[in-house]
Amino acid sequence: MRIENFSQMLEKYADVIVKVGLNLQPGQRLHIAAEMNTTRLVRQIVTKAYQNSCPLVTVLWSDEQLRKIRHQFAPRDSFEEYPAWIAEGILEDAKRGDAYLSITGLDPELLAGLDPELIGVELQTRAKHFKPVVEYVTNGAVQWTVVCPPTPKWASKIFPNVSVDEAEVQLWEVMFKLCRLDNDDPAGVWKKHLASLKKRCDVLTEKQFATLHFRGPGTNLKIGMPKNHIWAGGSSKTKDGVDFTANIPTEEVFCMPHKTKTEGTVSATKPLNYHGNLIENFSLTFSEGRVVDFKARKGEEALRKMLETDDTAGFLGEVALVPHKSPISKSGLIFFNTLYDENAACHLALGSAYQHNIRGGTEMTEEELAEAGVNNSLIHVDFMIGSDKVDVDGIATDDIVTPVMRAGEWAFEV
Repeated sequence: MRIENFSQMLEKYADVIVKVGLNLQPGQRLHIAAEMNTTRLVRQIVTKAYQNSCPLVTVLWSDEQLRKIRHQFAPRDSFEEYPAWIAEGILEDAKRGDAYLSITGLDPELLAGLDPELIGVELQTRAKHFKPVVEYVTNGAVQWTVVCPPTPKWASKIFPNVSVDEAEVQLWEVMFKLCRLDNDDPAGVWKKHLASLKKRCDVLTEKQFATLHFRGPGTNLKIGMPKNHIWAGGSSKTKDGVDFTANIPTEEVFCMPHKTKTEGTVSATKPLNYHGNLIENFSLTFSEGRVVDFKARKGEEALRKMLETDDTAGFLGEVALVPHKSPISKSGLIFFNTLYDENAACHLALGSAYQHNIRGGTEMTEEELAEAGVNNSLIHVDFMIGSDKVDVDGIATDDIVTPVMRAGEWAFEV
């Protein structure tokens, strides 16, 4: 790798993942799910974990090319098959208290041109098996973090006019900066950034807006908010009070919409990489919370299959605010990777909401969550709707309108 001090920068990255992302506690085990093209980073993380008194790191490897080969050659009626022991093992480790780390760097066009019907069946099958894991981990049981280090095919998609090696070098250089590693104290810089996001969350939670109104090119959308909603962003806490940061990098503050109170049309402002299929230039129209119409210039069939995953996939589970001048947006790049692109723009998520975004949510029964307007689905898929042409207003229960964002930037100070 032709980057000056690459080994030192990779070590900084691993250190931030272990100490800021996971905040791995002394004596706590770690479960890592990783793509095989991320081995350099995985080895560095494992080293850092053991150096921080982790008694056991378990790594579950996967290879995206094997997934592609399955779609090319496996029997067409076999895509409801899934090795149940994978999800069961992760859930067992989480219930033991293991922290969970996902490391991906998928080719954005891995499954381009392959049968979207089978892709939909495969993803639905996986989602059914992983639903207990997702619910347990993301509702405060243990620390969890998602990171996406550069990989060759992903880098080539972002920088198509240079060699694969040069593209990967360029992406690493960008990523090191966006992950706030270009300084002598990344952990300290991260703590200040997370504290700033927390202040903005506190202001928005106190406002308790009844509705958020998004306006921009192709977008006129009103999102109803549930009573007692809680904005989150930056770091989170487990039920035992341990801080962790679920995404590195992160620039967002987010909350849950009320399941049945979204009305209007929204246009995506960036492509969506949905498990190896690109969905581009798409829009969704909502009525009583549900998607009732959609269109896409590219990937419309993949979008349709996503919306058909289950009966609630067409409802929103997240609304997130990100300033247009975030470091990721200012890079001027489209990453074709949700972790990065969602932190460059305001975004929404179809599917499940996070229960911690409503007061007492992690202690509610399924019936109480449904009554409060919390969506529950097999999927949670973020898509980007923000730009420097998008305004956001907060509307109170008494119809007083407060500017939240103007031309993609915050309209209030903290």
